[in-house]
Amino acid sequence: MTGDITEHLHLGDVVIEVVFKDIKNVHLGVYPPDGRVRIAAPARTSLDALRAFAASRLPWINQQRRKFHEQARETPREYLDRESHYLWGRRYLLEIDEQDATPAVTLQFRKLVLRIRPGSSEETREAAMAAWYRQQVRTVAARLVRKWAPTLGVAVSRVFVQRMKTRWGSCNPATGAIRLNTELAKKPEECLEYIVVHELMHLLERNHTDRFTRLMDQHLPRWRERRALLNGAPLGSESWRY
Repeated sequence: MTGDITEHLHLGDVVIEVVFKDIKNVHLGVYPPDGRVRIAAPARTSLDALRAFAASRLPWINQQRRKFHEQARETPREYLDRESHYLWGRRYLLEIDEQDATPAVTLQFRKLVLRIRPGSSEETREAAMAAWYRQQVRTVAARLVRKWAPTLGVAVSRVFVQRMKTRWGSCNPATGAIRLNTELAKKPEECLEYIVVHELMHLLERNHTDRFTRLMDQHLPRWRERRALLNGAPLGSESWRY
């Protein structure tokens, strides 16, 4: 957020992003996909104190980073017949249906049928699938926003769905807009609900403060389980960047 100050600490080969915020307590996290380490700290905390704190938690940090490094990743997709694809956490086999018609994707029992023009490139097939996944997230997210916005007493101006390289979602409290990662369509639906609630909660509390955690506990008591499910699912084959 505006006004936050970012520094970096180095403990051996571990680089820790330190963000100074208007908060009361220190928060340490290790995040997917590659084990990025981040500390959010009160504005007046010294870097030396944070270095000592991080050093005391280094075994835990390394353990969490190993989990992400060992996490399963999807193999690159070529959009061919009988290739595995996922929708809401379930595996489907792709069937290519070549027709001289507008590209479309339909769900048929345990198959995803991709209608595509004969001779279409891999990039064209990928684009058609991506557009379909984007629409899946947009449809379910709209229902979830209708459910949760009144419950939390917040107003959402727009919901954007796009391919995001660094996060599952984001929120702009100033405009009331949220953004969601297209890849969420491949994860169990409760993971999307967790991300929607998380981002809507930022309309009440901008930062990951103790109040933010209390609100999450109050409205979605098992959110930590959903976060673990999301972060434990196979990651996409692309090279994620921060």
